[in-house]
Amino acid sequence: MERRELARMIDHTLLKPEATPADVAALVRQGAELGVYSVCVSPSMLPIDAEGLKVAVVCGFPSGAHASPVKAAEAALAVERGADEIDMVVNLGLVKAGQWDDVRADIEAVRGAAPAPTVLKVIIESAALDDGEIVKCCQAAEAAGADFVKTSTGFHPSGGASVHAVELMKSTVGDRLRVKASGGIRTLAQAEAMVAAGASRLGLSASAAILAELG
Repeated sequence: MERRELARMIDHTLLKPEATPADVAALVRQGAELGVYSVCVSPSMLPIDAEGLKVAVVCGFPSGAHASPVKAAEAALAVERGADEIDMVVNLGLVKAGQWDDVRADIEAVRGAAPAPTVLKVIIESAALDDGEIVKCCQAAEAAGADFVKTSTGFHPSGGASVHAVELMKSTVGDRLRVKASGGIRTLAQAEAMVAAGASRLGLSASAAILAELG
C-alpha cells in the first residue's frame, strides 16, 4: 500500500485511562502530521481542536455493560461536543446470553441518540466470541442501522483483532457496512493483513511506527 492510502484509513487512537489533555493535543498534532483520517479519544476529552481531522469517541467503553440510556446519553453528549463518529461497545453479557433482540435494541438506542451523519461503529469484541456470535453481532449491528462493525476495544484479555474475525465480519456485512480492525495491530504486516481481509478502517496507537515502515 502507499503511505498516504494507509494513513487515510487510520483512526489514530489514545484511550489510556491516564491520558491527559496534553497527551490528546500531542495525538492530534501527530495525527495531522501523519495525515490520518481521525483521532479516537475518550469522551471526557471533548471538545478538542482536531486540526481538520475527524473526531471519533468511544461509548460504553470498554466493558459495554452500561445501561442503554446511559450509552445513548453519552453518545448524544459526545456529538454535541464535537464528535463525528461514535465507537460503541456491545453488551457482551446479552451477546453471550443469546438475547439478540436486546443486543439490537442497545445499538438502536445509541443510533437514535447519534443519527446520521454521525458515523456509528459497533465494537463486538470479536476475540471473546465464537464464529456464530460474531455473525449474529454483525447482523444485529446492521439491523440497528450501524455504519461499521469493529473488532475490539484493545482492552479485553481475550485479545484484539484477527484476520479470521475480519474476514468473517466482512463476509457477513458485505458492502452494506464497513469493518474496522483494532486492537493489537502494531506492524505494517499486520495492518496490511487486516486490510486484505476486508477492513476499511484501522484503529491504531502505533500509527507513526507503522507508517514509518512505508518510508
